[in-house]
Amino acid sequence: MSATLTRPELTKADRCDRCSAAAQVRAILPTGGELLFCGHHARQHENRLKELEAEIQRDETE
Repeated sequence: MSATLTRPELTKADRCDRCSAAAQVRAILPTGGELLFCGHHARQHENRLKELEAEIQRDETE
């Protein structure tokens, strides 16, 4: 049995790990870590995140 952890929604306080812009995407890595990205950096790293089989959560508020 596997449990799914619910992560809180992104807020204005969440910042991109690359440039400190407002985070719009959370990438949850299979190892349990997570990365936050602005839209620009999420697009830039999208292919690699897919290769890593990261779960992608997008901010749907905008």
